[in-house]
Amino acid sequence: MKIAEQSSERHVLNVIVDNEAGILAKISGLFTARGYNIDSLTVADISEDHAISRITVVTRGPEPVIDQIRAQLERLVPVHRVIDLTESGAHVERELALVKVAGKGDARVEALRIAELFRANVVDTTTESFVFELTGSPDKVDSFIALMRELGLVEVGRSGIVGMMRGPSAE
Repeated sequence: MKIAEQSSERHVLNVIVDNEAGILAKISGLFTARGYNIDSLTVADISEDHAISRITVVTRGPEPVIDQIRAQLERLVPVHRVIDLTESGAHVERELALVKVAGKGDARVEALRIAELFRANVVDTTTESFVFELTGSPDKVDSFIALMRELGLVEVGRSGIVGMMRGPSAE
């Protein structure tokens, strides 16, 4: 018997929730209990009165699994709404990375040249290393890290992906 393979797609979900203790554990627990993987997870307070937060979850799976994840998230009590940015249309995704590169001489000059091309900022420097701050799409961050790996990459810290729909509406 041949089992049909389902294509696995990357999805960016914005989950708007009450800002209360334990909500992140509930959401990550939902993923864990059902064996779903989380590629990226970020949380931020988004209201003036600190009552509402946006949780951005990046996950992968076939369409039926993503639909099931959305339905299960929407059933959680403190969840106001779940928006699949991937399906909703044009959206913006960004990530922040801190990238430490060690090097001397030509490698140091080349690291600065590449950083300038990527519009990365130097946020710390010593005579033997730099820490670059880079903001952009996940692909841009991946490309920068790959180039720095050849020049003396020491350490990487990434914030995770945040995203929102383009245009004037709050969706």
